[in-house]
Amino acid sequence: MCCAALFVSCGECVEVARQYDRRVSDLRSLLASVRFVVFDFDGVFTDNRVWVNERGEESLAFSRSDGLGLRRLDEVGVRYLIVSTEPNPIVGARARKLGADCVQGVEDKLAVVRERTDAVGVELAATAYVGNDVNDADCLRAVGVPVVPADAWPEVKPLARWVLSRPGGAACVREFCDGVWEAQRA
Repeated sequence: MCCAALFVSCGECVEVARQYDRRVSDLRSLLASVRFVVFDFDGVFTDNRVWVNERGEESLAFSRSDGLGLRRLDEVGVRYLIVSTEPNPIVGARARKLGADCVQGVEDKLAVVRERTDAVGVELAATAYVGNDVNDADCLRAVGVPVVPADAWPEVKPLARWVLSRPGGAACVREFCDGVWEAQRA
């Protein structure tokens, strides 16, 4: 059981917290430069699994913490976009609930990233991309702050400046947003 559940500090949990603090501290100047964030959807907001019922209807699970993280980006004036390869009503519904701009059915994510950074007047160097799989590789290479969840596909992990400690669907978006928020409030 984690010490958070017991309301006491065990050595292991304290060390995890210290490691997180060091990572955020090392990334602070990089995160302070972020003005625009593009999030992949599946594998970032979700754990990349999908449930399908007997009628063929899909269901996904999300972390409510991610929405609070996006509010923190709002607080520091960082804009954001969700990009998804697959057109799916669930993606649009979740984006609306989060108050996030969303583009779906995207074959060339990098083209969308370039188009949107131009539209909002932000350089790629001041853009973060959070993605988890090989179809995110071009975007991760192109931006100034490439980020992946802990469970990202092995081929894209080396492209990241920050490998989050949380996997997709388990508040990795919140972890990233908190890091940006902390860096920009300093």
